[in-house]
Amino acid sequence: MELSQQSLNTLRELLEASPKKIVVLSHTNPDGDAIGSSLAWAEALRSRGHQVTCIVPNRYPYYLEWMTGIEQLVIFKSDSEGAAIKAVAEAEMLFCLDFHSLSRLDEPLSRVIAANESAKRVLIDHHLNPSEGFDVMFSHPEASSTSYLVCNIICALWGEKSITKAQAEVLYVGMMTDTGNFSFSNLTPALYRTIAVLAETGIEIPQIYNNVYNSFTEGRARLFGYTINRKMRLMRKGTVAYMSLTEEEMRRFWFQQGDSEGFVNYPLTIKKMRMSAIFIEHKDFIRVSLRSRGAVDVNLFAGRYFEGGGHHNAAGGKSFVSMEETIARFEAAVEEFAKEGHL
Repeated sequence: MELSQQSLNTLRELLEASPKKIVVLSHTNPDGDAIGSSLAWAEALRSRGHQVTCIVPNRYPYYLEWMTGIEQLVIFKSDSEGAAIKAVAEAEMLFCLDFHSLSRLDEPLSRVIAANESAKRVLIDHHLNPSEGFDVMFSHPEASSTSYLVCNIICALWGEKSITKAQAEVLYVGMMTDTGNFSFSNLTPALYRTIAVLAETGIEIPQIYNNVYNSFTEGRARLFGYTINRKMRLMRKGTVAYMSLTEEEMRRFWFQQGDSEGFVNYPLTIKKMRMSAIFIEHKDFIRVSLRSRGAVDVNLFAGRYFEGGGHHNAAGGKSFVSMEETIARFEAAVEEFAKEGHL
């Protein structure tokens, strides 16, 4: 991965002109990469005199609560004092991290952002097909995570030695979680060299892993068992799997934000599995998460059938019909996708 020198120069000029009011945004249902990249980038900007507000649309998973600086995040959905709206309205720069389009931000946050037409907009993201309207873009679908991108931008602008232990810790969380603890694709030599830069700050990698992956609730463990045992269905001779969870089922297991994270990956541990999906019921829609291995392009599948997108082997979308209709649509889509030679 090679960062655009022109984009770096433009960004440097914008940041060095004068201290600015800046907002750092991430996507709905923020994960480890969204939180890690946002916290690290916000700290880098604050250390250079900028006034920074970090905003996430809704609550982050409870197993990320230990991350340094996370208490400074403004959660738009529960922001009764209007701090997020005020910060966006006054912002001179808006950084969009780990999402490629304002459509990833639910209403009314997307409207609030659209209302500020004067702020410079900067994209730092690794998803396919970014939308237009950004003044500076660091769009690298080949990057394994946005945290990896942020780390490389910090190093390019201010040097490796500028990365603090606190920044290294949250950046490592982002890189670790978005690669399945470094087991997915895009695991390049450059990524491991970047991890070495983080390790040199003295971060405790085993402890970081433990904080993220060994800090779930009993309810989450029981929900996982229920989902795999009772809700997993197989198609096409065991090469495609899907699971579904209704709001009632999740309440039964004391569901908290983040409890279903990683469920969709589990069917891919089955030897001949090629594609996995999970459908999570929300108040107004059903969230669709898709994973695959090898040549199966779930980004294409999500875009065609569920108004979504993402990466080749990891994507998502939404459905605005009932769970039964969503599952029926998925089953028909799988058969069509296979008939075209994509499965």
